[in-house]
Amino acid sequence: MTRGSNAISTDERVISGANGWVMLVILLVAVGFGFLLIVTPGGPAKFVAGVVMLVVAGFCLKGLFTLEPNQAAVMIFFGSYAGTLRESGFFWVNPFYARTRVSLRINNWNTPVLKVNDERGSPIEIAAVVVWKVVDSAEAMFQVDNYENFVHVQSEAALRNLATTHPYDAHVEGQMSLRGNTAVVADALKREVQARLEKAGVEVLESRISHLAYAPEIANAMLRRQQASAVIAARTKIVEGAVSMVQMALDELAKRSVVQLDEERKAAMVSNLLVVLCSERETQPIVNSGTLHN
Repeated sequence: MTRGSNAISTDERVISGANGWVMLVILLVAVGFGFLLIVTPGGPAKFVAGVVMLVVAGFCLKGLFTLEPNQAAVMIFFGSYAGTLRESGFFWVNPFYARTRVSLRINNWNTPVLKVNDERGSPIEIAAVVVWKVVDSAEAMFQVDNYENFVHVQSEAALRNLATTHPYDAHVEGQMSLRGNTAVVADALKREVQARLEKAGVEVLESRISHLAYAPEIANAMLRRQQASAVIAARTKIVEGAVSMVQMALDELAKRSVVQLDEERKAAMVSNLLVVLCSERETQPIVNSGTLHN
């Protein structure tokens, strides 16, 4: 004996409700007429008819409700999905419908600061802002237990996964890093969060890193490392510029025949110019006033 169940469709079906003002007038007239039947003499049948009309009209008043802009109402009829009303205004629907309101407005979720290890295993602190909204109310209601909590948990999971697959800083030219490629990282984070929230009827509009720092226990060491890398990079540029200037000086001297230098004097000149150009402090020149011959 096999056991099966009828799957309830979770694709959103948009329905429309009756004009609430028209139904309100009709129901109020029905209530007044029923009350009139009760208070006027006419026998038990008339009294029972008035009571029944009051009960039915009063029950039908449950079908009146309002919807604000960017709000949806999911209708459930005895456990089955009946449809979603998306229009704003005053409406009347079947009073047997159980209604659940779902906000379609744009929401911001700022994740807590997470402590994770980056691609190189260095502990870092990272947080992100996720901008999202519900686009399919049926999926948001029936595919997950609590779509807001689902957004929070999956956003944090996507952020953790992103942090572990990228280094904090790029130590190789052309390498993508969390700190150096913010736009690319934000786009990758948005795609990953969207892939996780697709089943919940949620659209991710934007996702960006809002906090990024080394963990306190390694912050000082990483700061010294960054300073050392900056010094090395600056020194490299200085040496490259100094070598170019020395080469230019030698070429100009040879081109204009200002002085003829042998290899030994060229080496001495190159050494002196490099000291002058690469030194961190101002150099003190020594002027040769002549040679003493005995």
